[in-house]
Amino acid sequence: MIQIVFLLCFCLAEATCAQCQVLLPATMRQAAFGQPGGQAGGFDDDALAAVQTEAIDFMLPRTLDAVTAAQLTMWGLSGLTSIDPALAAILVRDNDVQLLVRGRLAFDVTASGSDGAPWAKAAAKIAAAAYAASPAMRQIGQQAVTKVLFDEMLAHIDPYSRYLPPFEAVGDRDRRVGHAGIGVTLYQRGRSVAVRDVIIGSPGALAGIVPGDVIQWVNGKTALNRDHASVDAMLNGPEGTEVRMGWRNRDGTLSGATLTRIMIPPETVFPRRSGDVVIIEITGFSQTTDEHVIKVIRDTLKDAQKVTGIILDLRGNRGGLLRTAVATADAFLPLGVVVQTAGRAPETNRIWRSGGGEIAKGVRMVVLVDGGTASAAEVLAAALADRGRAVVMGSSTFGKGVVQTIDPLPDGGELFLTWSRILAPRGWPIQSLGVMPRICTSLGDEAVQRQLAALANGRLEMAAAVKRHDAARAPLSPDQIVAIREPCPAADPRNRDLEVAQTLIAAPASYAAALLEPMADAR
Repeated sequence: MIQIVFLLCFCLAEATCAQCQVLLPATMRQAAFGQPGGQAGGFDDDALAAVQTEAIDFMLPRTLDAVTAAQLTMWGLSGLTSIDPALAAILVRDNDVQLLVRGRLAFDVTASGSDGAPWAKAAAKIAAAAYAASPAMRQIGQQAVTKVLFDEMLAHIDPYSRYLPPFEAVGDRDRRVGHAGIGVTLYQRGRSVAVRDVIIGSPGALAGIVPGDVIQWVNGKTALNRDHASVDAMLNGPEGTEVRMGWRNRDGTLSGATLTRIMIPPETVFPRRSGDVVIIEITGFSQTTDEHVIKVIRDTLKDAQKVTGIILDLRGNRGGLLRTAVATADAFLPLGVVVQTAGRAPETNRIWRSGGGEIAKGVRMVVLVDGGTASAAEVLAAALADRGRAVVMGSSTFGKGVVQTIDPLPDGGELFLTWSRILAPRGWPIQSLGVMPRICTSLGDEAVQRQLAALANGRLEMAAAVKRHDAARAPLSPDQIVAIREPCPAADPRNRDLEVAQTLIAAPASYAAALLEPMADAR
Protein backbone atom coordinates (compact mmCIF):
# COMPACT_ATOMS: atom_id res chain seq x y z
CA MET A 1 0.00 0.00 0.00
CA ILE A 2 1.38 3.40 -0.97
CA GLN A 3 1.26 6.08 1.69
CA ILE A 4 2.94 9.45 1.02
CA VAL A 5 2.97 12.43 3.36
CA PHE A 6 3.35 15.94 1.94
CA LEU A 7 4.57 19.21 3.43
CA LEU A 8 2.25 21.97 2.29
CA CYS A 9 2.48 25.72 2.19
CA PHE A 10 -0.72 27.16 3.66
CA CYS A 11 -1.55 30.71 2.70
CA LEU A 12 -3.12 32.51 5.61
CA ALA A 13 -3.77 35.77 3.79
CA GLU A 14 -5.07 36.80 0.38
CA ALA A 15 -1.69 36.28 -1.26
CA THR A 16 0.00 33.69 -3.46
CA CYS A 17 2.63 31.12 -2.50
CA ALA A 18 4.25 28.33 -4.45
CA GLN A 19 1.57 25.78 -3.55
CA CYS A 20 -1.75 27.55 -3.30
CA GLN A 21 -3.76 30.71 -3.53
CA VAL A 22 -6.54 31.41 -1.04
CA LEU A 23 -9.25 33.90 -1.89
CA LEU A 24 -11.65 32.97 0.91
CA PRO A 25 -12.69 35.51 3.52
CA ALA A 26 -10.52 35.45 6.62
CA THR A 27 -13.19 33.74 8.77
CA MET A 28 -13.65 31.02 6.17
CA ARG A 29 -9.88 30.57 5.84
CA GLN A 30 -9.65 30.04 9.58
CA ALA A 31 -12.46 27.51 9.50
CA ALA A 32 -10.84 25.70 6.60
CA PHE A 33 -7.22 25.63 7.70
CA GLY A 34 -7.14 26.58 11.35
CA GLN A 35 -7.31 23.02 12.67
CA PRO A 36 -4.14 21.05 13.48
CA GLY A 37 -3.11 17.77 11.88
CA GLY A 38 -4.61 18.48 8.45
CA GLN A 39 -8.10 19.00 9.85
CA ALA A 40 -10.15 21.57 7.95
CA GLY A 41 -13.20 22.49 9.98
CA GLY A 42 -13.64 18.81 10.86
CA PHE A 43 -12.45 17.64 7.42
CA ASP A 44 -9.24 15.57 7.48
CA ASP A 45 -7.66 16.39 4.12
CA ASP A 46 -4.52 14.37 4.92
CA ALA A 47 -6.66 11.24 5.31
CA LEU A 48 -8.46 11.88 2.01
CA ALA A 49 -5.15 12.57 0.25
CA ALA A 50 -3.72 9.24 1.48
CA VAL A 51 -6.75 7.32 0.23
CA GLN A 52 -6.80 9.09 -3.14
CA THR A 53 -3.04 8.70 -3.61
CA GLU A 54 -3.23 4.95 -3.09
CA ALA A 55 -6.25 4.63 -5.38
CA ILE A 56 -4.91 6.78 -8.24
CA ASP A 57 -1.48 5.12 -8.24
CA PHE A 58 -3.19 1.73 -8.22
CA MET A 59 -5.45 2.66 -11.15
CA LEU A 60 -2.96 4.37 -13.48
CA PRO A 61 -1.29 1.20 -14.85
CA ARG A 62 -4.37 -1.02 -14.58
CA THR A 63 -7.46 0.63 -16.10
CA LEU A 64 -8.67 -0.92 -19.35
CA ASP A 65 -8.07 2.36 -21.20
CA ALA A 66 -5.17 4.65 -20.32
CA VAL A 67 -6.00 7.57 -18.03
CA THR A 68 -3.99 10.29 -16.32
CA ALA A 69 -3.86 11.35 -12.68
CA ALA A 70 -5.27 14.73 -13.70
CA GLN A 71 -8.26 13.11 -15.41
CA LEU A 72 -9.02 10.88 -12.44
CA THR A 73 -8.76 13.83 -10.05
CA MET A 74 -11.03 16.13 -12.02
CA TRP A 75 -13.57 13.38 -12.65
CA GLY A 76 -13.74 12.84 -8.91
CA LEU A 77 -14.02 16.53 -8.08
CA SER A 78 -16.92 16.88 -10.49
CA GLY A 79 -18.91 15.09 -7.79
CA LEU A 80 -18.82 18.21 -5.60
CA THR A 81 -21.51 19.75 -7.77
CA SER A 82 -23.82 16.79 -7.13
CA ILE A 83 -23.56 17.48 -3.39
CA ASP A 84 -23.97 21.25 -3.68
CA PRO A 85 -24.86 22.87 -7.03
CA ALA A 86 -23.11 26.05 -5.85
CA LEU A 87 -19.75 24.25 -6.03
CA ALA A 88 -17.65 23.52 -9.10
CA ALA A 89 -14.07 22.36 -9.60
CA ILE A 90 -12.22 23.22 -12.82
CA LEU A 91 -8.74 22.66 -14.22
CA VAL A 92 -6.91 25.68 -15.64
CA ARG A 93 -3.59 25.61 -17.55
CA ASP A 94 -3.24 21.84 -17.11
CA ASN A 95 -2.15 21.99 -13.47
CA ASP A 96 -4.15 24.67 -11.65
CA VAL A 97 -7.18 23.20 -9.87
CA GLN A 98 -9.75 25.81 -8.90
CA LEU A 99 -12.80 25.74 -6.68
CA LEU A 100 -15.69 27.97 -7.70
CA VAL A 101 -18.43 28.86 -5.24
CA ARG A 102 -21.49 30.29 -6.99
CA GLY A 103 -19.33 30.97 -10.02
CA ARG A 104 -16.63 32.91 -8.16
CA LEU A 105 -13.11 31.69 -7.54
CA ALA A 106 -12.81 30.67 -3.88
CA PHE A 107 -9.66 28.56 -3.77
CA ASP A 108 -7.02 27.12 -6.05
CA VAL A 109 -4.06 24.78 -5.76
CA THR A 110 -1.31 23.74 -8.15
CA ALA A 111 -0.62 20.10 -8.95
CA SER A 112 2.12 18.78 -11.22
CA GLY A 113 3.58 15.51 -12.37
CA SER A 114 2.09 12.25 -13.57
CA ASP A 115 1.92 10.40 -10.24
CA GLY A 116 -1.12 10.24 -8.03
CA ALA A 117 0.29 11.98 -4.94
CA PRO A 118 0.29 15.66 -6.01
CA TRP A 119 -3.10 15.35 -7.66
CA ALA A 120 -4.60 13.51 -4.71
CA LYS A 121 -3.27 16.20 -2.37
CA ALA A 122 -4.76 18.91 -4.59
CA ALA A 123 -8.13 17.13 -4.64
CA ALA A 124 -8.09 16.84 -0.85
CA LYS A 125 -7.38 20.57 -0.44
CA ILE A 126 -10.17 21.48 -2.85
CA ALA A 127 -12.56 19.15 -1.02
CA ALA A 128 -11.55 20.65 2.34
CA ALA A 129 -12.18 24.18 1.10
CA ALA A 130 -15.54 23.11 -0.34
CA TYR A 131 -16.40 21.44 2.96
CA ALA A 132 -15.76 24.69 4.81
CA ALA A 133 -17.81 26.70 2.33
CA SER A 134 -20.80 24.35 1.93
CA PRO A 135 -23.37 23.42 4.60
CA ALA A 136 -24.52 20.59 2.31
CA MET A 137 -21.02 19.09 2.36
CA ARG A 138 -20.80 19.30 6.14
CA GLN A 139 -24.25 17.79 6.53
CA ILE A 140 -23.35 14.53 4.77
CA GLY A 141 -19.91 14.24 6.40
CA GLN A 142 -16.43 13.35 5.16
CA GLN A 143 -17.00 9.64 4.57
CA ALA A 144 -19.95 10.36 2.29
CA VAL A 145 -17.92 13.03 0.47
CA THR A 146 -15.14 10.50 -0.08
CA LYS A 147 -17.61 8.04 -1.58
CA VAL A 148 -19.08 10.70 -3.89
CA LEU A 149 -15.61 11.60 -5.19
CA PHE A 150 -14.86 7.94 -5.90
CA ASP A 151 -18.27 7.28 -7.45
CA GLU A 152 -17.82 10.14 -9.92
CA MET A 153 -14.24 9.14 -10.70
CA LEU A 154 -15.06 5.51 -11.34
CA ALA A 155 -18.23 6.27 -13.32
CA HIS A 156 -15.97 7.63 -16.07
CA ILE A 157 -14.02 4.36 -16.23
CA ASP A 158 -16.62 1.59 -16.56
CA PRO A 159 -19.95 0.50 -15.04
CA TYR A 160 -18.45 -2.01 -12.61
CA SER A 161 -15.48 -0.38 -10.88
CA ARG A 162 -16.57 0.83 -7.46
CA TYR A 163 -15.46 2.04 -4.05
CA LEU A 164 -16.76 0.50 -0.83
CA PRO A 165 -16.43 2.65 2.31
CA PRO A 166 -15.05 0.93 5.42
CA PHE A 167 -18.33 -0.22 6.97
CA GLU A 168 -19.49 -1.76 3.68
CA ALA A 169 -16.09 -3.28 2.93
CA VAL A 170 -16.17 -5.31 6.15
CA GLY A 171 -19.47 -6.96 5.20
CA ASP A 172 -18.32 -7.52 1.65
CA ARG A 173 -15.13 -9.22 2.82
CA ASP A 174 -17.19 -11.48 5.07
CA ARG A 175 -19.36 -12.49 2.12
CA ARG A 176 -16.33 -13.25 -0.06
CA VAL A 177 -14.14 -14.94 2.51
CA GLY A 178 -16.71 -16.40 4.91
CA HIS A 179 -16.77 -16.66 8.68
CA ALA A 180 -15.37 -19.07 11.26
CA GLY A 181 -17.92 -21.68 12.25
CA ILE A 182 -18.84 -25.35 11.83
CA GLY A 183 -20.55 -25.10 8.43
CA VAL A 184 -24.26 -25.33 9.21
CA THR A 185 -27.14 -22.96 8.49
CA LEU A 186 -30.05 -22.89 10.90
CA TYR A 187 -33.76 -22.08 10.90
CA GLN A 188 -36.49 -21.67 13.51
CA ARG A 189 -38.75 -24.67 14.05
CA GLY A 190 -41.21 -23.70 16.76
CA ARG A 191 -39.26 -23.28 19.98
CA SER A 192 -36.34 -25.27 18.60
CA VAL A 193 -33.52 -24.41 16.22
CA ALA A 194 -32.94 -26.96 13.47
CA VAL A 195 -30.30 -27.44 10.79
CA ARG A 196 -31.35 -26.34 7.31
CA ASP A 197 -28.14 -27.05 5.34
CA VAL A 198 -24.69 -28.50 6.02
CA ILE A 199 -21.70 -27.42 3.94
CA ILE A 200 -19.88 -30.28 2.29
CA GLY A 201 -16.62 -31.14 4.04
CA SER A 202 -17.26 -28.78 6.97
CA PRO A 203 -16.69 -29.77 10.64
CA GLY A 204 -20.45 -30.14 11.05
CA ALA A 205 -20.70 -32.50 8.09
CA LEU A 206 -17.73 -34.58 9.29
CA ALA A 207 -19.35 -34.88 12.73
CA GLY A 208 -22.47 -36.38 11.16
CA ILE A 209 -24.84 -33.42 11.43
CA VAL A 210 -27.49 -33.53 8.71
CA PRO A 211 -30.42 -31.29 7.73
CA GLY A 212 -33.32 -31.69 10.14
CA ASP A 213 -31.19 -32.27 13.25
CA VAL A 214 -32.18 -30.06 16.21
CA ILE A 215 -29.49 -28.22 18.19
CA GLN A 216 -29.79 -29.03 21.93
CA TRP A 217 -26.92 -27.20 23.59
CA VAL A 218 -23.75 -25.25 22.78
CA ASN A 219 -20.81 -24.95 25.21
CA GLY A 220 -22.98 -26.07 28.11
CA LYS A 221 -25.81 -23.61 27.38
CA THR A 222 -29.20 -24.77 26.20
CA ALA A 223 -30.24 -23.95 22.65
CA LEU A 224 -33.92 -24.54 23.37
CA ASN A 225 -36.29 -21.57 23.48
CA ARG A 226 -33.70 -19.44 21.66
CA ASP A 227 -33.98 -17.89 18.22
CA HIS A 228 -31.82 -19.25 15.40
CA ALA A 229 -29.71 -16.08 15.18
CA SER A 230 -28.58 -16.38 18.80
CA VAL A 231 -27.75 -20.08 18.40
CA ASP A 232 -25.83 -19.28 15.22
CA ALA A 233 -23.83 -16.69 17.17
CA MET A 234 -23.07 -19.35 19.82
CA LEU A 235 -21.71 -21.72 17.16
CA ASN A 236 -19.53 -19.11 15.44
CA GLY A 237 -16.33 -17.71 16.88
CA PRO A 238 -12.62 -17.13 16.20
CA GLU A 239 -11.02 -19.43 13.69
CA GLY A 240 -9.27 -22.41 15.30
CA THR A 241 -11.27 -22.34 18.55
CA GLU A 242 -13.37 -25.24 19.76
CA VAL A 243 -17.12 -25.45 20.25
CA ARG A 244 -18.82 -28.24 22.21
CA MET A 245 -22.36 -29.01 21.15
CA GLY A 246 -25.14 -31.55 21.24
CA TRP A 247 -27.99 -32.23 18.82
CA ARG A 248 -31.02 -34.47 18.44
CA ASN A 249 -30.91 -36.59 15.30
CA ARG A 250 -33.93 -36.97 13.04
CA ASP A 251 -34.50 -40.46 14.47
CA GLY A 252 -34.74 -39.01 17.99
CA THR A 253 -31.32 -40.15 19.24
CA LEU A 254 -28.88 -37.67 20.80
CA SER A 255 -25.35 -36.93 19.60
CA GLY A 256 -22.58 -34.64 20.77
CA ALA A 257 -19.12 -33.59 19.62
CA THR A 258 -16.34 -31.07 20.09
CA LEU A 259 -15.67 -29.30 16.78
CA THR A 260 -12.94 -26.89 15.71
CA ARG A 261 -14.19 -23.76 13.99
CA ILE A 262 -12.79 -23.05 10.52
CA MET A 263 -13.29 -20.26 8.00
CA ILE A 264 -16.48 -21.20 6.16
CA PRO A 265 -16.92 -19.77 2.65
CA PRO A 266 -20.57 -19.16 1.80
CA GLU A 267 -22.24 -22.28 0.39
CA THR A 268 -23.08 -21.89 -3.27
CA VAL A 269 -23.75 -25.46 -4.42
CA PHE A 270 -27.19 -27.01 -3.86
CA PRO A 271 -27.67 -30.44 -5.48
CA ARG A 272 -30.73 -32.65 -5.81
CA ARG A 273 -31.86 -35.54 -7.97
CA SER A 274 -34.83 -35.92 -10.24
CA GLY A 275 -34.90 -39.53 -11.37
CA ASP A 276 -31.71 -40.20 -13.30
CA VAL A 277 -30.86 -36.48 -13.66
CA VAL A 278 -28.65 -34.57 -11.21
CA ILE A 279 -29.66 -30.92 -10.80
CA ILE A 280 -27.00 -28.65 -9.30
CA GLU A 281 -28.00 -25.09 -8.50
CA ILE A 282 -24.92 -22.85 -8.29
CA THR A 283 -25.76 -19.49 -6.74
CA GLY A 284 -22.29 -17.95 -6.93
CA PHE A 285 -18.59 -18.78 -7.12
CA SER A 286 -16.87 -18.74 -3.74
CA GLN A 287 -13.51 -20.22 -2.79
CA THR A 288 -14.87 -23.78 -2.63
CA THR A 289 -17.56 -23.86 -5.34
CA ASP A 290 -15.52 -25.98 -7.76
CA GLU A 291 -14.57 -28.49 -5.04
CA HIS A 292 -18.18 -28.91 -3.99
CA VAL A 293 -19.48 -29.34 -7.56
CA ILE A 294 -16.83 -31.97 -8.26
CA LYS A 295 -17.61 -33.83 -5.02
CA VAL A 296 -21.34 -33.84 -5.78
CA ILE A 297 -20.74 -35.27 -9.27
CA ARG A 298 -18.29 -37.92 -8.09
CA ASP A 299 -20.49 -38.99 -5.18
CA THR A 300 -23.54 -39.18 -7.43
CA LEU A 301 -21.76 -41.25 -10.05
CA LYS A 302 -20.93 -43.79 -7.34
CA ASP A 303 -24.63 -44.33 -6.62
CA ALA A 304 -26.26 -47.49 -7.84
CA GLN A 305 -28.85 -45.41 -9.68
CA LYS A 306 -27.67 -44.53 -13.16
CA VAL A 307 -27.05 -40.87 -14.08
CA THR A 308 -28.02 -39.94 -17.65
CA GLY A 309 -27.90 -36.15 -17.32
CA ILE A 310 -26.53 -33.21 -15.37
CA ILE A 311 -28.24 -29.83 -15.19
CA LEU A 312 -26.19 -26.89 -13.95
CA ASP A 313 -28.65 -24.19 -12.90
CA LEU A 314 -26.88 -20.82 -13.18
CA ARG A 315 -30.04 -18.70 -13.30
CA GLY A 316 -29.64 -15.60 -11.17
CA ASN A 317 -25.97 -16.42 -10.51
CA ARG A 318 -24.21 -13.02 -10.45
CA GLY A 319 -20.71 -14.51 -10.54
CA GLY A 320 -17.88 -14.42 -8.04
CA LEU A 321 -14.34 -15.75 -8.23
CA LEU A 322 -13.14 -16.28 -11.80
CA ARG A 323 -10.68 -19.02 -10.84
CA THR A 324 -13.37 -21.22 -9.30
CA ALA A 325 -15.57 -20.84 -12.39
CA VAL A 326 -12.59 -21.84 -14.54
CA ALA A 327 -11.85 -24.80 -12.25
CA THR A 328 -15.49 -25.91 -12.45
CA ALA A 329 -15.40 -25.82 -16.26
CA ASP A 330 -12.03 -27.59 -16.26
CA ALA A 331 -13.54 -30.54 -14.40
CA PHE A 332 -15.91 -31.31 -17.29
CA LEU A 333 -13.67 -30.55 -20.30
CA PRO A 334 -10.96 -32.32 -22.32
CA LEU A 335 -7.68 -30.50 -22.97
CA GLY A 336 -8.16 -27.02 -24.41
CA VAL A 337 -8.98 -23.37 -23.81
CA VAL A 338 -11.43 -22.46 -21.05
CA VAL A 339 -11.25 -18.65 -21.16
CA GLN A 340 -8.94 -15.79 -22.09
CA THR A 341 -8.42 -12.40 -20.44
CA ALA A 342 -6.80 -9.28 -21.88
CA GLY A 343 -5.86 -5.91 -20.38
CA ARG A 344 -3.12 -3.27 -20.16
CA ALA A 345 -1.36 -4.75 -17.13
CA PRO A 346 0.91 -7.61 -18.30
CA GLU A 347 -0.44 -10.00 -15.67
CA THR A 348 -3.97 -9.68 -17.07
CA ASN A 349 -3.15 -11.25 -20.45
CA ARG A 350 -3.78 -14.91 -19.78
CA ILE A 351 -5.19 -18.05 -21.34
CA TRP A 352 -6.69 -20.62 -18.96
CA ARG A 353 -6.67 -24.18 -20.28
CA SER A 354 -8.42 -27.31 -19.07
CA GLY A 355 -6.34 -30.26 -17.98
CA GLY A 356 -8.48 -33.02 -19.42
CA GLY A 357 -9.96 -34.41 -16.20
CA GLU A 358 -13.41 -34.83 -17.74
CA ILE A 359 -15.48 -36.15 -14.87
CA ALA A 360 -18.90 -37.42 -16.00
CA LYS A 361 -17.59 -38.01 -19.51
CA GLY A 362 -20.40 -38.98 -21.85
CA VAL A 363 -23.15 -37.77 -19.49
CA ARG A 364 -25.43 -35.28 -21.22
CA MET A 365 -25.27 -31.76 -19.74
CA VAL A 366 -27.58 -28.74 -19.87
CA VAL A 367 -26.72 -25.32 -18.44
CA LEU A 368 -29.68 -23.09 -17.48
CA VAL A 369 -29.12 -19.33 -17.74
CA ASP A 370 -31.21 -16.17 -17.65
CA GLY A 371 -30.84 -12.40 -17.75
CA GLY A 372 -29.40 -12.46 -14.23
CA THR A 373 -26.58 -14.87 -15.07
CA ALA A 374 -23.41 -12.77 -15.03
CA SER A 375 -19.64 -12.62 -14.84
CA ALA A 376 -18.00 -15.87 -13.63
CA ALA A 377 -21.26 -17.74 -14.27
CA GLU A 378 -21.13 -16.60 -17.89
CA VAL A 379 -17.53 -17.83 -18.11
CA LEU A 380 -18.63 -21.33 -17.11
CA ALA A 381 -21.60 -21.34 -19.49
CA ALA A 382 -19.53 -19.98 -22.39
CA ALA A 383 -16.74 -22.52 -21.89
CA LEU A 384 -19.08 -25.52 -21.81
CA ALA A 385 -21.04 -24.22 -24.81
CA ASP A 386 -18.07 -23.20 -27.00
CA ARG A 387 -16.33 -26.50 -26.37
CA GLY A 388 -19.44 -28.51 -27.25
CA ARG A 389 -19.76 -30.04 -23.78
CA ALA A 390 -23.20 -28.74 -22.78
CA VAL A 391 -26.36 -27.25 -24.23
CA VAL A 392 -27.06 -23.77 -22.87
CA MET A 393 -30.77 -23.11 -22.39
CA GLY A 394 -32.73 -20.05 -21.24
CA SER A 395 -32.29 -16.42 -22.27
CA SER A 396 -29.38 -14.20 -23.20
CA THR A 397 -27.27 -13.57 -20.12
CA PHE A 398 -26.36 -10.28 -18.47
CA GLY A 399 -23.12 -9.65 -20.36
CA LYS A 400 -20.60 -8.78 -17.67
CA GLY A 401 -17.32 -9.90 -19.19
CA VAL A 402 -14.69 -8.08 -17.20
CA VAL A 403 -12.35 -9.03 -14.37
CA GLN A 404 -11.79 -6.86 -11.31
CA THR A 405 -8.92 -6.56 -8.90
CA ILE A 406 -9.27 -5.31 -5.32
CA ASP A 407 -7.10 -2.68 -3.64
CA PRO A 408 -7.38 -2.25 0.16
CA LEU A 409 -7.30 1.47 0.95
CA PRO A 410 -5.84 3.31 3.97
CA ASP A 411 -9.29 4.23 5.30
CA GLY A 412 -10.33 0.58 5.55
CA GLY A 413 -12.39 0.80 2.37
CA GLU A 414 -11.80 -1.17 -0.82
CA LEU A 415 -11.42 -0.22 -4.46
CA PHE A 416 -12.78 -2.70 -7.01
CA LEU A 417 -11.15 -1.90 -10.35
CA THR A 418 -11.96 -3.44 -13.72
CA TRP A 419 -8.64 -4.33 -15.31
CA SER A 420 -9.20 -6.97 -18.00
CA ARG A 421 -11.76 -8.18 -20.54
CA ILE A 422 -12.96 -11.77 -20.81
CA LEU A 423 -13.04 -13.64 -24.12
CA ALA A 424 -14.79 -16.98 -24.60
CA PRO A 425 -12.85 -19.91 -26.10
CA ARG A 426 -14.08 -19.01 -29.60
CA GLY A 427 -12.83 -15.45 -29.12
CA TRP A 428 -16.09 -13.52 -28.74
CA PRO A 429 -16.32 -10.94 -25.91
CA ILE A 430 -18.64 -11.74 -23.02
CA GLN A 431 -18.92 -8.05 -22.09
CA SER A 432 -22.27 -6.66 -23.33
CA LEU A 433 -22.94 -9.67 -25.60
CA GLY A 434 -23.53 -12.24 -22.89
CA VAL A 435 -24.02 -15.93 -23.69
CA MET A 436 -26.49 -16.87 -26.43
CA PRO A 437 -28.57 -19.99 -25.56
CA ARG A 438 -28.86 -22.88 -28.01
CA ILE A 439 -32.48 -23.27 -26.90
CA CYS A 440 -34.24 -19.99 -26.16
CA THR A 441 -37.02 -20.12 -23.58
CA SER A 442 -37.62 -16.37 -23.21
CA LEU A 443 -39.88 -16.26 -26.27
CA GLY A 444 -42.68 -18.28 -24.65
CA ASP A 445 -43.94 -21.85 -24.54
CA GLU A 446 -45.03 -21.97 -28.17
CA ALA A 447 -41.54 -21.03 -29.35
CA VAL A 448 -39.99 -23.62 -27.04
CA GLN A 449 -42.21 -26.38 -28.41
CA ARG A 450 -41.34 -25.32 -31.95
CA GLN A 451 -37.62 -25.52 -31.14
CA LEU A 452 -37.98 -28.97 -29.56
CA ALA A 453 -39.89 -30.21 -32.60
CA ALA A 454 -37.12 -28.91 -34.88
CA LEU A 455 -34.48 -30.66 -32.76
CA ALA A 456 -36.39 -33.93 -33.07
CA ASN A 457 -35.86 -33.53 -36.83
CA GLY A 458 -32.15 -32.78 -36.36
CA ARG A 459 -32.40 -29.00 -36.81
CA LEU A 460 -31.35 -26.27 -34.35
CA GLU A 461 -33.54 -23.19 -34.86
CA MET A 462 -31.07 -20.95 -33.01
CA ALA A 463 -28.06 -22.06 -35.10
CA ALA A 464 -27.81 -18.91 -37.24
CA ALA A 465 -28.22 -16.59 -34.26
CA VAL A 466 -25.61 -18.49 -32.23
CA LYS A 467 -23.09 -18.52 -35.09
CA ARG A 468 -23.56 -14.78 -35.66
CA HIS A 469 -23.09 -14.20 -31.94
CA ASP A 470 -19.95 -16.33 -31.72
CA ALA A 471 -18.41 -14.63 -34.76
CA ALA A 472 -18.64 -11.18 -33.13
CA ARG A 473 -15.42 -9.45 -32.13
CA ALA A 474 -14.78 -6.33 -30.07
CA PRO A 475 -15.27 -3.45 -30.40
CA LEU A 476 -19.01 -3.58 -31.04
CA SER A 477 -21.42 -0.66 -31.30
CA PRO A 478 -24.55 -0.60 -29.13
CA ASP A 479 -26.67 -1.17 -32.25
CA GLN A 480 -24.65 -4.26 -33.16
CA ILE A 481 -25.00 -5.64 -29.64
CA VAL A 482 -28.77 -5.15 -29.63
CA ALA A 483 -29.11 -6.84 -33.04
CA ILE A 484 -27.01 -9.84 -31.98
CA ARG A 485 -28.93 -10.36 -28.72
CA GLU A 486 -32.38 -9.78 -30.26
CA PRO A 487 -33.15 -13.42 -31.24
CA CYS A 488 -33.23 -14.41 -27.55
CA PRO A 489 -33.91 -11.44 -25.23
CA ALA A 490 -32.67 -11.50 -21.65
CA ALA A 491 -35.45 -12.51 -19.23
CA ASP A 492 -36.21 -13.77 -15.75
CA PRO A 493 -36.11 -17.54 -15.12
CA ARG A 494 -39.12 -19.53 -16.25
CA ASN A 495 -40.67 -22.22 -14.07
CA ARG A 496 -40.68 -24.70 -16.96
CA ASP A 497 -36.96 -24.35 -17.81
CA LEU A 498 -36.03 -27.37 -15.69
CA GLU A 499 -38.78 -29.44 -17.28
CA VAL A 500 -37.59 -28.56 -20.79
CA ALA A 501 -33.99 -29.37 -19.82
CA GLN A 502 -35.03 -32.81 -18.58
CA THR A 503 -37.02 -33.40 -21.76
CA LEU A 504 -33.91 -32.63 -23.83
CA ILE A 505 -31.68 -34.92 -21.75
CA ALA A 506 -34.20 -37.74 -22.21
CA ALA A 507 -33.95 -37.42 -26.02
CA PRO A 508 -30.36 -38.26 -27.10
CA ALA A 509 -30.90 -37.38 -30.78
CA SER A 510 -32.42 -33.99 -29.97
CA TYR A 511 -29.64 -33.33 -27.46
CA ALA A 512 -26.99 -34.10 -30.09
CA ALA A 513 -28.68 -31.72 -32.54
CA ALA A 514 -28.63 -28.94 -29.95
CA LEU A 515 -24.86 -29.18 -29.48
CA LEU A 516 -22.88 -27.09 -31.94
CA GLU A 517 -19.71 -28.77 -33.16
CA PRO A 518 -16.83 -28.25 -30.73
CA MET A 519 -13.92 -26.03 -31.72
CA ALA A 520 -11.70 -27.57 -34.38
CA ASP A 521 -8.55 -26.80 -32.34
CA ALA A 522 -9.42 -26.34 -28.70
CA ARG A 523 -5.78 -26.33 -27.63
